[in-house]
Amino acid sequence: MAAEKSIAVIGSINMDLTARADRHPRVGETVMGTDLQYIPGGKGANQAIAAARLGGRVSMFGCVGGDAFGERLTEGLRENGVDVSHIRRIPGESSGIALITVAGGDNSIVVIPGANRHVTPGYLAEQREAILESDVVLLQNEIPEESVEFAVDMCSQAGKTVIWNPAPMRPLSPQAMEQITYCTPNEHEAALLFPGSGPLPKLAEEYGGKVIITLGERGAIAWDGGALLQIPPRPAQVVDTTGAGDTFNGALAYALARGWTLKKALLLANDAASLSTERYGAQSGMPSCRELPDRWQ
Repeated sequence: MAAEKSIAVIGSINMDLTARADRHPRVGETVMGTDLQYIPGGKGANQAIAAARLGGRVSMFGCVGGDAFGERLTEGLRENGVDVSHIRRIPGESSGIALITVAGGDNSIVVIPGANRHVTPGYLAEQREAILESDVVLLQNEIPEESVEFAVDMCSQAGKTVIWNPAPMRPLSPQAMEQITYCTPNEHEAALLFPGSGPLPKLAEEYGGKVIITLGERGAIAWDGGALLQIPPRPAQVVDTTGAGDTFNGALAYALARGWTLKKALLLANDAASLSTERYGAQSGMPSCRELPDRWQ
């Protein structure tokens, strides 16, 4: 088998501040909370850790603030085996923050992009040589739109495998859609990204292997080699689905970097995502290579 290739993840690095209360406050009202947690997150950081936990050689490209969160977020990535030497700290700027209030089974979220706004085309151009040392590049939509487009063009022209996870949902230009190797929407995102496309199997076939649609507890579908790939669900004792999509994307990047076929890569990604739902938390629930089923050892 060819030597394993490396992965560059370009995306967001956030701290999630999760407050729990018995109920949500009304406008102008103060209520007493019961718990506050500081949980590292951001789709970019999550996906980088998912790939690194499985054994991938992963470099993270993004920005954190000059605050204490920036240091904590960077150290968390390093502790999980991610190369953080290209992360930029922005003096005078806060790290990306998600303020989450959980009450009565519902949540409300305010996201402050903070330093993620500084993942600009200029920053990526400065990091070009380091990014292009990797063979697989993984992107999401929590950095500026023009930065995603710039990265897709730069990496595609260099012949890299480019995986784009369209979350939160925001379309790419037609040119960028042509340039990406794989697009990984869930069902909801696929309906918004490809309106009027009809049944999901037809959509997968129409785009000839470019579109991989995740179906949650029902697995995933894609088109490969003239046939529909229907990745079956893996039974799980679900306690928390947070981060399952990020785990899927990180594991997919890891498997493709190992040179696996698309079908084998999707089977692994589906297993890893399913395992992640059996523990609480996004990053804390992501499995290591030792926790995968025996067939992946």
